[in-house]
Amino acid sequence: MTKQYDVVVIGSGPAGYVAAIRCAQLGFKTACVEKWLNKENKTVYGGTCLNVGCIPSKALLDSSHKFVEAQSHFSAHGISLGKVAMDVPAMVGRKDKVVDQLTQGIKGLFAANKVDGIAGSARVVASDRVVVSGQDGVQEELLAKHIIIAAGSVPIDIPPTPIDQETIVDSTGALDFQAVPKRLGVIGAGVIGLELGSVWARLGAKVTVLEALDDFLPAVDRQLAKEAMKIFNKQGLELKMGARVTGSTLSKAGGKSVTVKYTDQEGEQKQTFDKLIVAVGRRPFTESVLDASVGVELDERGFIKVNEQCATNIAGVYAVGDVVRGPMLAHKGMEEGVMVAERLAGKKTQVNYALVPSVIYTHPEIAWVGKNEEQLKAEGVAFNVGTFPFAASGRALAANDTDGLVKLLADAKTDRILGCHIIGASAADLLQQVVIAMEFSASAEDIGLTMFAHPALSEAVHEAALAANGHAIHIGNRKRRT
Repeated sequence: MTKQYDVVVIGSGPAGYVAAIRCAQLGFKTACVEKWLNKENKTVYGGTCLNVGCIPSKALLDSSHKFVEAQSHFSAHGISLGKVAMDVPAMVGRKDKVVDQLTQGIKGLFAANKVDGIAGSARVVASDRVVVSGQDGVQEELLAKHIIIAAGSVPIDIPPTPIDQETIVDSTGALDFQAVPKRLGVIGAGVIGLELGSVWARLGAKVTVLEALDDFLPAVDRQLAKEAMKIFNKQGLELKMGARVTGSTLSKAGGKSVTVKYTDQEGEQKQTFDKLIVAVGRRPFTESVLDASVGVELDERGFIKVNEQCATNIAGVYAVGDVVRGPMLAHKGMEEGVMVAERLAGKKTQVNYALVPSVIYTHPEIAWVGKNEEQLKAEGVAFNVGTFPFAASGRALAANDTDGLVKLLADAKTDRILGCHIIGASAADLLQQVVIAMEFSASAEDIGLTMFAHPALSEAVHEAALAANGHAIHIGNRKRRT
């Protein structure tokens, strides 16, 4: 059976479902193909982000943070509790309910916007043709004027630690532990490794993070990275940098533990864990999506080559989200999906790739946008720095949550904001006001002249902007650069 559409979207993750909805809103007859199956073997929408990524990890992060607050921090507020315990299956069950609510929400949005959701695995066989293979093996053909590939990404496996989803797990398996492991190993000190390691460390696991790189969080401003390492060490995360994993051995007693071998500055090492999370990054999922005869070009890492408007080298075929260049972030993919949809409708929409915010949802959160201090120095750009610690914030003190700081960088000549870097409570939300300001080419002075509510955490952004020009009120100003 053949169906005709204006647009066929492959994948219903953030990039895909947003692209499909926006296409439908703009008057295109749209279908969105999804192969994801839930635990009940039913097709669900949302892709990695909603099912086993952004959303479930945040649910566990919030639950585990509340546990730590109740266990260790409520007493500072005069709140006395008995022994605090965590019901791990209940925590995981709540996570599953959140996921289900949101995936069902996308189903409802498809219905409201008249997007045809089609279950099955999609393969682009021509520039205007997609073949969908259902779970039952039945195939159907979709004809489309335009095809948008939003197939997402999958975790990277490494040979020394083969995944069994029991003792050695990827990020998906780490979301479904039914008990707190006594000893937890994490390979990779990136976003995923730190977030998942934080969850289980808060609940009592002894967590060791093995990172092959010598520098901690190399994409993050060095001042913030150093502050983050200090805080994570205080929280009980053991961070081993320059630790290159060479092999692993499961215990002979039913795989109840794994011994990991690695090398560091001191030579060969080994450590035994009850569970091991492999979080070394993700790769684009393209291998079964594109028929070679179509001629869509891939780069050496398997990403689909696209231009600034996410068009491939084949007319009518587009790609968005994790399958194309740039950071693998849901919000970046969403904006690309909107851009392609609106471009198809003749609009001149363009994603501003210079202003993609990044966030690590540990506690405190780490968030940044634009250039960091090291990048500006390397480029020879003269800049002013304004910083403000949350320890000087009345609202942070009242909340008993004073770790971290706001750092704002402004051009020394024009005062235009070049970057903002925050580690602290609600860093993601605080950063967004700076992203908006930068989108409109604001200066540090513009933020400094803006009235902020008092008392609020956002005042730290205000004070950092004032500090960039030597005008901070609630902290001493450091000498200006010459």
